[in-house]
Amino acid sequence: MSDFKYALNAAMPLPVQGGAVTLGNFDGVHLGHQALLAETVRQARALGGPAVAVTFDPPPVRLLRPEAAPAQLTSLDLRIELLHQHGVDHVLLFETTLDLLQLSAAEFFNRILRDGLKAKAIVEGFNFAFGRHREGTTEVLQSLAKQHGIPVTLVPPKIAEGKPVSSSRIRDDVMQGRVDVARTLLGRPYALVGTVTRGAERGRTLGFPTANFDIAANLVPGNGVYAVRVEHQGKTWPGAANIGPNPTFGEQARKIETHLIGFAGDLYGQTLRIDFLKKLRDPSPFASVDALKRQIEADIVAAQSEASSLR
Repeated sequence: MSDFKYALNAAMPLPVQGGAVTLGNFDGVHLGHQALLAETVRQARALGGPAVAVTFDPPPVRLLRPEAAPAQLTSLDLRIELLHQHGVDHVLLFETTLDLLQLSAAEFFNRILRDGLKAKAIVEGFNFAFGRHREGTTEVLQSLAKQHGIPVTLVPPKIAEGKPVSSSRIRDDVMQGRVDVARTLLGRPYALVGTVTRGAERGRTLGFPTANFDIAANLVPGNGVYAVRVEHQGKTWPGAANIGPNPTFGEQARKIETHLIGFAGDLYGQTLRIDFLKKLRDPSPFASVDALKRQIEADIVAAQSEASSLR
């Protein structure tokens, strides 16, 4: 498995040519995306060619409507890692430029899919669109592909609780703290990856040392206390994470503070992955430090129970 970067007008890497292709932003790599990837892999194996996922950096909306660009569910590195985990042979990362976005649907199809990738099969979702002003609907894609004998498979949406699974739906769940619902739609826990920074070390004085996590570039769940799992150097720890200010001590800055249950050691400057399992409670001020400590003890018990139930 490998990934390649591609810029418009550059030579297309040979390993990605002549196989089954799926294109998209794949933000979150959720259950709907996973269905696309599985079908792409299936068709690639039948063809004897590579299974290729094409994605874009930055997402096109960042150039076209930056004020409307949502926070991402996955960092670029995690997105590529997840695409590979779901079986594709190669990830082709397009450098998104205005020149690329100004290609008409026919130009994009001919230059990229037909001549560049030499696609033998194309797999897309029901709501796929491409080309300038998103003029390339699924009907346009099927018509262009038919002219060149390239089969197009449209994968229907994955339905959960009566509604299609989508990145925007998951984004709303994460912002509202419904990380358990997001976990169902993603097929895995929602995760943040970032670096441990130095904080006030108040948790240590309370008897519950915390790792202060930098506010990641991708979407941070809504304020509250969460049951989490933390991956560090190949080992997973249960934990309790607090997102938001610390009103008990008069702090208003929004932070992510995570207590790794059973861990002892120094994490400053190290990269962690936090998997969010379930929101335990909303944030609230406490009348005394002792009241806060009792609540933290209860949070840790609840967090450890939640993490244990997923093993």
